[in-house]
Amino acid sequence: MGIDRTRLLGIAFVAGATVLWSSAGLFVRAIDLDVWQTLGWRAFFAALSLFLILLVQHGRRVGRVLGTLGPWGWLAIPVSAVSMYGYVAALTMTTVANVMTMYATLPFLAVGIAYLWMGEKPSRRVVVASLASFAGILVMTAGAVRPADLLGIFLAFTMTAGFAFLLILARREPGMSMASINGLAALVCFLACLPLMPAGLPSLEQFVLLAVFGVTTSALAYLFFLHGGRFIPPGEAGLIGLLDVVLGPLWVWLAFSETPGTAALVGTAIVLAATGWYLSSNLPRRRAAPLA
Repeated sequence: MGIDRTRLLGIAFVAGATVLWSSAGLFVRAIDLDVWQTLGWRAFFAALSLFLILLVQHGRRVGRVLGTLGPWGWLAIPVSAVSMYGYVAALTMTTVANVMTMYATLPFLAVGIAYLWMGEKPSRRVVVASLASFAGILVMTAGAVRPADLLGIFLAFTMTAGFAFLLILARREPGMSMASINGLAALVCFLACLPLMPAGLPSLEQFVLLAVFGVTTSALAYLFFLHGGRFIPPGEAGLIGLLDVVLGPLWVWLAFSETPGTAALVGTAIVLAATGWYLSSNLPRRRAAPLA
């Protein structure tokens, strides 16, 4: 039995998006600006890169593409903007571990929305693997929640719920231009942050970091994830996205020498084992050689 190449393509795009997203903690820690400047300029560079992509793809027909979004597309724009805000703001208000714990609910939210909206029932394998991954993340973040973190945790959940909706929308409306939706959402996010930013511009070094931050973790990552989500079930996409929980702390450890504790290592092992077990279902099964 051969490999489903379409499914592999979806897995590759989603995995690529996960690697890009996992670097967000590095950028937030490295950029020495307040949340409005960080969020606003990240959104600016994300919008700029997405609109450049649209120009390359459609040329002068960009306006026509925007006009075909329809009611669901225009609804998705504010949802995407809130999701962008929630992600960065949550990282500045609470620990990365808390944000990742809430993000771990993505498979459950995506599967739930897909079931209610599209009637898609999750496989037993994805349910088991998702529950095992979530258990691993709980081990990683045991005892991390404090009352002061509640707002950040709420924003992280809002981000996750919004993204689950966008994931299912991309699957339900495969012809919809997700680059247009995310580009307009990033523009809305920038304009909303603009009056709240402190006077003055960031330094050149900060601008470079903000540009890379916006292009990679917002523009390219969103496109990769939503494009890949069209080829694989939502629960599977959300499950692969859980690797962000493992990779995020890893990059911070490598860059800032933050050694993870025993609980983090145990949780990481559980998440990796659960994800690997599920993805192994995509490997081709070798038929036994006939006896001579």
